Amino acid sequence: MDPDSGARMLYLVLLGAFLLFVILRGGLAFGRVIRTLIIWALIIAGLAMAYTVFVEERSDPAAFAVSGGEIVLRRAPDGHFHAEAAVNGTPIRFIVDTGATDVVLSHADAEAAGIDTGALVYLGRARTANGVVRTAPVRLDTLSLAGRTDTNVRATVSEGDMGISLLGMAWLDRFERIEIAGGEMRLVP
Repeated sequence: MDPDSGARMLYLVLLGAFLLFVILRGGLAFGRVIRTLIIWALIIAGLAMAYTVFVEERSDPAAFAVSGGEIVLRRAPDGHFHAEAAVNGTPIRFIVDTGATDVVLSHADAEAAGIDTGALVYLGRARTANGVVRTAPVRLDTLSLAGRTDTNVRATVSEGDMGISLLGMAWLDRFERIEIAGGEMRLVP
């Protein structure tokens, strides 16, 4: 359990103990207690939603550079490592996927990055969690992340329905080491 989860659990236990104490003490009429509990539940739910929208959704847990060109990625709440990289100058949201052979762009992300998707030839096949999909090979002029820019990066465009593009081994292999520990992925040049 991470420290934030432990703190949330402690808060909920203390709140529950306080409310139970008030109810058992008999200081409030039962109907009033129920109404108060509902109001507090709505307030807590509203604060949790606001936190999710304004903090977790808007903060980029992804990448930052450290000394020597090393890139550090933080694990997102969904358990994956995400990164916003610029493909041909266009920001694209990726899942960093050590199980993916290539950098794989969704059709929409390829279009956004200026790739002529109408001219693509889908010669390849890829096995995914959703089955086999056709892929088209492309070369990215540039792929930039956390101050590092690589040129002429091999990639594919998936014909299948992808919610997010994948930053796979065709780019990750450019690093000497990939280390995953303590909720962070370190890409060491």
